[in-house]
Amino acid sequence: MSQVRIQFTLFSAFYSPLIVTMAGGFLRDEGIDYEWSVAPPGHSAIEAVVSGSADVIQSAPSQAFTSLNQGRKPPVVHFAQINEMDGFFITARNPDENFDWNVLEGSEVVLFESGQPNAMFRYACHKAGINHDEIKAIHPGGADAIDRAFREGQGRFVQQQGPYPQQLKSEGLGSIVAQVGPVIGSCAFSSLAASPEWLDTPEAVAFTRAYRAARRHLNDASADEIVDLTQSWFPGIDHLALKDCIASYQSLGCWTPHIEIRREAFDVINDVFQYTGAISRRYDYDKVCCLPPDSC
Repeated sequence: MSQVRIQFTLFSAFYSPLIVTMAGGFLRDEGIDYEWSVAPPGHSAIEAVVSGSADVIQSAPSQAFTSLNQGRKPPVVHFAQINEMDGFFITARNPDENFDWNVLEGSEVVLFESGQPNAMFRYACHKAGINHDEIKAIHPGGADAIDRAFREGQGRFVQQQGPYPQQLKSEGLGSIVAQVGPVIGSCAFSSLAASPEWLDTPEAVAFTRAYRAARRHLNDASADEIVDLTQSWFPGIDHLALKDCIASYQSLGCWTPHIEIRREAFDVINDVFQYTGAISRRYDYDKVCCLPPDSC
């Protein structure tokens, strides 16, 4: 059996297409064994590809902008999408069936301070017609620190990926009032990436076939079936909370049947990062992305 080493930049149910590829036996069906890990806090999984300790990583096409801004060729190529929409939720302490984004102005909101989560949230505020600078932002750190801060009483609202919000809801500690994704629409949010050299291997083709099969299953199966496959990967998360999370993402449409990173979706990422000032010029799709290896 060949082996593929997989690393996540951030581990959450939002990345279920990759999780199910492992948990559902789809890699085994292609004769592939695997190891998986999560990048240490403060580090990108791209570093694992550069060091040779990972073959495939969960990343985002926007990661390439750091290298391109410095005039360097990105060390990885983004070859398949994981999510074609932002997967963050806005959770309030109290239910609000008539939630309007305007209420965030002047409110304390626990948020990601930097990176794509921050950029996408700022762009969503722009699209929703509110002034991000009027929000009283609280920045405790990463995903666990954000969850802990809200649980300890900080903030009226919190920005999180699933299943954190669904677990808060399950415990009666919050109410999900909005999703960032629909405000922005389709975009090249998260991706699978690898070195150009690895993408030329037979393992890359077999891995991609397994990923396609897992993605079809993720769209065809019920949320209960997906939770049965992945519950053990989320210790501390209630079954019903995880089911609620998976069903929400299935309804959101972020796990589209196609795995190709669309040029139109990449254009939106240019829009987002130009708006936030992270890039001063638009970057070409072909400098960042390629077709999946099984379609070349």
